[in-house]
Amino acid sequence: MERVPILKIGNILLVSIQVDMSDQTAVALQEDLAERIVATGCHGVIIDITALDIVDSFVGRMLSTIASISRVLDAETVVVGMRPAVAITLVELGLSLNGIRTALNVERGMELIAIDRADDDHDDPDDDLVPEPTASP
Repeated sequence: MERVPILKIGNILLVSIQVDMSDQTAVALQEDLAERIVATGCHGVIIDITALDIVDSFVGRMLSTIASISRVLDAETVVVGMRPAVAITLVELGLSLNGIRTALNVERGMELIAIDRADDDHDDPDDDLVPEPTASP
């Protein structure tokens, strides 16, 4: 069984799918990626599908599942390198890839994750809490 490599670049995990995704390869990728997110504490996952000429419903569901697993583990997912024919096929299959952001290339994907993390850091309601003054005796 082939395994999909997962590279760590800063605070992001990069998954470059270069092989046809069988059921076994997809399950192994989901497990490997979940373990790497937890082990590294990364907050972003980029899935590069540039090498895929076609995406069927199985691969579409696999991408959605990976995004859901990543989200539960506090990591945002961006799919990059989608070819126009792949996008058309996904739409024709009715796969909207909910919860997955897309970008044209890895660089733009990294920018999206950085923007998301910056927004999350500024939206933390605990940051705005000011301790109440204590009454003096």
